[in-house]
Amino acid sequence: MLRRCVKMFMKQLFKKSSATRTIHLGLIGLMFVTALAVYAEAEMYRGYETPPYQVVRSNGEVELREYQPHLLAEVTVRGSRSSAISSGFRTLANYIFGGNVESEKVSMTAPVAQTAAAEGTWTVNFMMPSEYSLDTLPKAKNPAIRFTEAPQERQLVIAFAGRGTDRNLARHTDKLRTHAAVEGLQIAGAPRYYFYDDPFTLPWNRRNEVAFSVQ
Repeated sequence: MLRRCVKMFMKQLFKKSSATRTIHLGLIGLMFVTALAVYAEAEMYRGYETPPYQVVRSNGEVELREYQPHLLAEVTVRGSRSSAISSGFRTLANYIFGGNVESEKVSMTAPVAQTAAAEGTWTVNFMMPSEYSLDTLPKAKNPAIRFTEAPQERQLVIAFAGRGTDRNLARHTDKLRTHAAVEGLQIAGAPRYYFYDDPFTLPWNRRNEVAFSVQ
């Protein structure tokens, strides 16, 4: 359909004068650059690279997303949810801020992700910038840090502003489960919590998400 429209547009365009064609071609170029900028913005959040995904469909605050493969640095931490994410964040932040074998700084990404693991433990992870591969990432000094490749995966995600408290996370997890049941979607595994902003960001400007893997 898009190809047919472009073909018809170009056919009409070359019936016009040279000056008019120049103007129209300039507009096409501007539209193309704008489209590329919008696409790039979809993989960035406030200047931080985010995992690549496409929105399959959306319904209000809930999106069904198709995530593409990407690299993760992760650590498993024991404790309460809030203490675990603080501890996990510090460990991973030390790695990317140069606390690695090569003393190399790695760009920060978003979000910080957290998932319940075995009883009493939590997995906290950062996406690694897309410029790296498993072979080129700086080696971790801390043996608790693991590097894995997240596979292509479909996720059901609900976003909300405010504080990422246990109460807010539980409430939106319930809403997401209800949405999945209504839509006939089979979700699997523990809920994943995504936190996009630092603690200094005003609550109403924060972006938090709860996600489930969809089978």
